[in-house]
Amino acid sequence: MTQLNVRLVQMNSVVGDVAGNLQRMLSAMERARRDHIDVVVFPELALAGYPPEDLLFRADFLETLQQACDEMVRHSQGLMAIFGYAYADGGLFNAAVVAHEGTWVTRVQKQYLPNYGVFDEARYFTPGRETEIIDAGAWKIGVSICEDVWYPDGPYLDQARQGANLLINISASPYSRGKRAARERMLATRADDVASYLLWTNLVGAQDELVFDGQSAVFGPDGQVLARARAFGEDELSLTLHATPSQHRRFIDPRWRLGPVSDQVGVVRIGSLGHLDAPRYDLTCTPVLEDDAELYQALVLGVADYVEKNHFQDVVIGLSGGIDSALTAAIAVDALGSERVHGVLMPSIITSNESREDALAVAKNLGIATWELGIQDIMTAFLDELGPVFAGRAVDLTEENLQARIRGTLLMALSNKFGWLVLTTGNKSEMATGYSTLYGDMAGGFAVLKDVLKTQVFRLARWLNQERTRIPKRVISKPPSAELRPNQKDEDSLPPYDILDQILEGYIEEDLSPEALKARDLNPALVDLVVKLVNRNEYKRRQAPVGIKVTPRAFGRDRRMPITRHFE
Repeated sequence: MTQLNVRLVQMNSVVGDVAGNLQRMLSAMERARRDHIDVVVFPELALAGYPPEDLLFRADFLETLQQACDEMVRHSQGLMAIFGYAYADGGLFNAAVVAHEGTWVTRVQKQYLPNYGVFDEARYFTPGRETEIIDAGAWKIGVSICEDVWYPDGPYLDQARQGANLLINISASPYSRGKRAARERMLATRADDVASYLLWTNLVGAQDELVFDGQSAVFGPDGQVLARARAFGEDELSLTLHATPSQHRRFIDPRWRLGPVSDQVGVVRIGSLGHLDAPRYDLTCTPVLEDDAELYQALVLGVADYVEKNHFQDVVIGLSGGIDSALTAAIAVDALGSERVHGVLMPSIITSNESREDALAVAKNLGIATWELGIQDIMTAFLDELGPVFAGRAVDLTEENLQARIRGTLLMALSNKFGWLVLTTGNKSEMATGYSTLYGDMAGGFAVLKDVLKTQVFRLARWLNQERTRIPKRVISKPPSAELRPNQKDEDSLPPYDILDQILEGYIEEDLSPEALKARDLNPALVDLVVKLVNRNEYKRRQAPVGIKVTPRAFGRDRRMPITRHFE
């Protein structure tokens, strides 16, 4: 049959929850059967969750995966199911299984193993070598896994040369700013190059610092986006495809640059797919989010999944009256609901009335319960006890850091007593330059803004206020301050954030040298200062809580610098 009903199941797998992932996949297959779907496609490593990391070294985990895989195959009656899992057989493989009518059809091995940024698949997997297509009458199907379609000479190319008119790629592609557009351009180019339909099914959800944005898509033989699933949420994208003979002309004609048909591609034959009496599914193309909305939704999903998947009930945030804690609280409320978010004001004698008012206004706007725990008496007790030891020494950063560490202790006490997860509020600009206190404002379980520069924090706050004021205007307009000494401003210690963040983006995300940064007409003295701050504060970042990755180069897996180093 030339008509084919396909469904892309964009699911939020939980790493290690093989039984739970399996049940949700079986339910999706049952829905697909009821809806007369011919081919149902799940993401990369859907049964295991991504990335499973060193769970892959455990024989019992792999055995559990195989049992779940066999169950999926047995329940594939009435359709074709394509899904990701891992298995060991003379090596460990990241694989896609193709099952049809309750029987095993084939198993495709991932050939290109990403080993950059957050990926270290070469640590675990053996690259696959074999390429094949599935002959289903009018439909010749080529299946590949994530990275295999990113390379122009990936296995999809030989599949097309062998006559594939439907390419299916299962993926676990994490979000970072600007990635969606670049990814869709690449996928559109692949489809157009081989004049084939391309179905791309992506994982959605958050796993530790990674956020998977979904946005699965179907591309036509001309490279046009025919359908797109939603961003940052589970979705099932269904549509009807029609095979036409003219599709094949480009890659069977030797005049085309794709070259002759490869004799290295195996062919697996099954019965024809499709039903003439099945319903037709129209194209559904979810609009793309604009940049700030996309970034905000990534942060919301990152918080929601970290809290839910790690079985926390509530979160607690120190509200300072500043923009970072205000934005963190807003994200938490949108992720969990206001009733699960708790705010704590911890003023000292240095805290201004305006900061206290702003913190209370944030709590009121967001509808979160808030407590006020003063730290001045605790600070006095600390200084009295340390007085004899500190005698003759001037007041300095020590006293400033004591305030932050008292606040961190109070937040962790609330966490221990009530089981609340402490969300830290520091941003990437602070993490980069060490403008933060170990065991103080860095104390906590999850760093929401860890990969968000200060200028982006301001931009997100303004974006959030477009429909109604959730973050008070004064919080956005006043000069940022840690308020650890009288009249303190961030710019006393750091360059203005609009300049600082330009330097940080170039040095951290682009890996530019100081000389290359100075060639961008950035102040040479400020470049040298910022580079020095970044380099000497690696030890702090190693001790920071895990946080959400939203840029191409986050601190952590993306950027692994030695603490002890003699290279500037």
